[in-house]
Amino acid sequence: MSPSLQQHSNRMNPSFLRALVIFIRMKLVLLKGPAIVSLRWKGLLLYVDGARLGTALTANANDLSIQELAKLCDAFYLGGTKNGALLGEALVIQNPEINEDFRWMIKRQCGMLAKGRLIGAQFETLLEGGEQSLYFEMARHANEMAEKLKKGLMDLGVSFYSDSQTNQLFPILPAAVVKELEKDFFFYEWAPEKDGMIAIRLVTGWGTSESDVDALLSALQKLRA
Repeated sequence: MSPSLQQHSNRMNPSFLRALVIFIRMKLVLLKGPAIVSLRWKGLLLYVDGARLGTALTANANDLSIQELAKLCDAFYLGGTKNGALLGEALVIQNPEINEDFRWMIKRQCGMLAKGRLIGAQFETLLEGGEQSLYFEMARHANEMAEKLKKGLMDLGVSFYSDSQTNQLFPILPAAVVKELEKDFFFYEWAPEKDGMIAIRLVTGWGTSESDVDALLSALQKLRA
């Protein structure tokens, strides 16, 4: 599998990944009420990790818009590294109390780049056009390739460790098949081997092509024949 079919991230329970897409709007709306007031009274802020925000917001099961997200949290970021940017993430701060000293916080943590505007130029281009921008177009593509891959795996009779609504899939395959696939494709073994089966993680991305997906499915079909 080409490198575009796999992206690095910390391992986590796949059910949590699913919850980010399906339940985030409901949970954020609930937090926006008395809960968020209580959090702020205690000096806590609501921050949303947006490393995979593009694929989350463009998933079919998602009911949250980026405008709603901006209203329902103190800060969030748009992940660029996992969605076509050369590097960098775009932090969006909605709470003015954070803005007052945030620039100096960046400097104190040695995070202020001398040419940071060059990173910003990527996002100006990626986000031009709003919800029809290149940023969301690439995220939709990643999800579409995941749907194609998921359908192909299901047609081959493959079961899954967890269901997924975005560009991460967790098929369960025989250990021997996994070892053979690893010779030509890059992916993570996601869960320990059990009864001769291993759950792996496959991730489609902005650069994944249909031929990439077809190549994996073809190899898997031959190994299971």
